[in-house]
Amino acid sequence: MLYLTNPEQLEALLPGEPPYRADQLREWLYEHPVLTVKSMTNLPSALRSELADRLWPFALEVEQSADAGMTHKWLFRTPDGAAIEAVLMGYPRRTTLCISSQVGCALGCTFCATGQFGFERHLEAGEIVAQVAFAEAFLAGGGMNGCPDRVTNIVFMGMGEPLANYARVRESIRRMIEQMGISARAITVSTVGVAPGMRRLAAEPWQVNLAVSLHAADDELRTTLVPLNRRYPLEEVEAAAMEFFEAKHRRVSIEWTMIAGVNDSDDQAVKLSAIAHRLRAHVNLIALNPTPLTPDLPSPHRRIEAFLGVLRGRGVNATLRDTRGRDIDAACGQLRARAAGS
Repeated sequence: MLYLTNPEQLEALLPGEPPYRADQLREWLYEHPVLTVKSMTNLPSALRSELADRLWPFALEVEQSADAGMTHKWLFRTPDGAAIEAVLMGYPRRTTLCISSQVGCALGCTFCATGQFGFERHLEAGEIVAQVAFAEAFLAGGGMNGCPDRVTNIVFMGMGEPLANYARVRESIRRMIEQMGISARAITVSTVGVAPGMRRLAAEPWQVNLAVSLHAADDELRTTLVPLNRRYPLEEVEAAAMEFFEAKHRRVSIEWTMIAGVNDSDDQAVKLSAIAHRLRAHVNLIALNPTPLTPDLPSPHRRIEAFLGVLRGRGVNATLRDTRGRDIDAACGQLRARAAGS
């Protein structure tokens, strides 16, 4: 598969072709992605025929849209049967793509559909970057009107824990920046608190963004929601986040899923405010997207507003994230869960 090959080594896939063919192919894969090899018009027809079935490292199994066509969710299936999810959200001035880094997840967060399936395998760098290329080709082909025709923002907030698949995620980011021309500042890596990976990311040369999914502001509650907290408790996660901030001089985001009667109390908001102030972080609240394998429910809107009020009243920069695609299982792992149950 073309995306599974390092872009600097594409020439090895084209024996007998002049060297410039590899450069042409690289441009189609990374600079001007297309949905089919047939669209690679400056390649000879014989070569296009030879490459026709080797473009994508997965097949599109399910496509859903919502929000008047401004949200698209894809379920891809790899040759070994693995499921990959990606969600594209369009806005008047930006397009945000949420991508997956693993098939399943080993960390077992109680409210997450992906974690409820367990871990299958890491995604290869090419499988990760191909999600971006597919979205770019989709947009360039007019697949979503009323927003930019390129992906402007990428978030590693789909299936899996990116920092548990560090080497492959790093390589995918390198390709996005060096081959696709995407700004590092437009890429956000989300983690539930893999502290060593956060420190490694801080040492990388790119000015990417870091989002830390806390979901609880004390170790007792966080351990029940995020089992990894036993290994990397809040103090260590906070220290790693501060190291990232000091290295990159980029504000860290704190992600907080609002779960009714679990982590939406004023007391949690007060404790979260203290953490946000120490990190000089921005807080993103989002109502839980319910999954079929847990009884947890999203906090009522009135409770979310009260929680938000406590944060803002204490001087925290906090926002309530727009919830997209609830009717198409847009939260990570939900479309896969539904496909598996059908």
